[in-house]
Amino acid sequence: MSKALKISVIGAGSATFSLGLVKDLCLTKGLAGSHISFMDIDEERLNMIYKLGTRYAQQIGAALTFDKTTDRQASLQGADFVINTAYVLGHVVEAKMRDRAAEKYGYYHVANHFGRYHQFRLMLDVAQDMEKICPNAWLIQSGNPVFDGCTLMTRETGIKVCGLCHGHYHYREIAQTIGIDPDRVTWQAPGLNHNIWLTHFIYEDKNAYPLIDEWIATKGEEYWRTHLAARTHDAQMSRGAAHQYHLYGLFPIGDTVRHCGWWYHTDIKTKKHWFGEPYGGPDTHIARPVHVAKLEKRIAEMTAWANDPKTDLVKAVGTEKTREQIVPIMDGLTNNNEGYFQVNVPNHGALEGIGDDVVVEVPALVNQKGIQPVHVGALPPKIMFECILPRWLEMERELLAFKTGDKSVLLWDELNHAQTRSYDQALAILEETMNMDEVKQVEDWEKMTRISDYFKFPAKL
Repeated sequence: MSKALKISVIGAGSATFSLGLVKDLCLTKGLAGSHISFMDIDEERLNMIYKLGTRYAQQIGAALTFDKTTDRQASLQGADFVINTAYVLGHVVEAKMRDRAAEKYGYYHVANHFGRYHQFRLMLDVAQDMEKICPNAWLIQSGNPVFDGCTLMTRETGIKVCGLCHGHYHYREIAQTIGIDPDRVTWQAPGLNHNIWLTHFIYEDKNAYPLIDEWIATKGEEYWRTHLAARTHDAQMSRGAAHQYHLYGLFPIGDTVRHCGWWYHTDIKTKKHWFGEPYGGPDTHIARPVHVAKLEKRIAEMTAWANDPKTDLVKAVGTEKTREQIVPIMDGLTNNNEGYFQVNVPNHGALEGIGDDVVVEVPALVNQKGIQPVHVGALPPKIMFECILPRWLEMERELLAFKTGDKSVLLWDELNHAQTRSYDQALAILEETMNMDEVKQVEDWEKMTRISDYFKFPAKL
């Protein structure tokens, strides 16, 4: 027995999620008859994904229906699930923000966090719209920043929110690299999104960490000397990841690898030492253009498929489900097809030492009762004090800046960046970033653009 749902996809023109979502829905019998409402403000992208979704479903013979709209509130009407994949500024604008922070102000390719304001605004707007239009729906948040945004939405609204990321799947890369079958591994990696740690790594009923130790001791140096990254985010088995493991006693998983410690990121030579050739990890002036070009190439490919009615979409897209958790979680909540998933939900005691109203990334049992986080205990004190708690405080500062409009919080973060050498340097990069045309045109910035008016003090007091 299947149950038809209405699923609203916000930011449907994504290069990553929407087509895979359609495929997974087509291949999930329990959700046959469901209706997908694609919503995006980019009409070209919206038309593209609508054509692809409808044609793929028709070709595979799936009983799905579709609509498309640029009106978010219309898309939310009657929704059972809302999936937010939208990225307001986009990767191209993000790249410009980084470029302006580099040589001109004496930083090496530093990621500016200011774009998060726009994401927070959108996330909260979506959740508040849901409270009015579809208050019983689940919101599945796939667009970053998952940790910060999901914490904001669960604090400010009564909507049921589940954040999802696929970084935890990098445990499979560890298994493959050291020569064991990832499908036979039992694992656990709790923490905060992009800050998760491999607490359990079991193979054939035994702790498999000694196999990691053996690989590092006997094959690590050769791997780090000869391995060329197959993709920009190929850093899970890098020297930097192994170094963090030796520092903290647990292996960092997924994007955790790239975020721990300023000393891994001082310049391109250092980054290549820790994260390998040819990119030096995903956050360099070499890697980011490659990543953006890959996304643009994917969109161009999808657009060509959409505009060519002769394209065999089943052949192009395939008939094997993705590893994304979105559809299996919807199926579990709707049809009681129970399973364990890696989710981002309010803590409520799942991870010790973290507030109940802070969203954590933990395993959870999903069925018709809801999403039920597993109690994972505590992470080692060193990880808590050096990685988890500092990231929690950073999140709180970002939400404080968003909620209050206090520009000094943004400046404080810039002043405390490892590459900042002077007050004026931090002030200048923050002000220029805030005054980018692409940033200002998203919404009115009258009250937040001239931060120098507030923070340029007299030379003599």
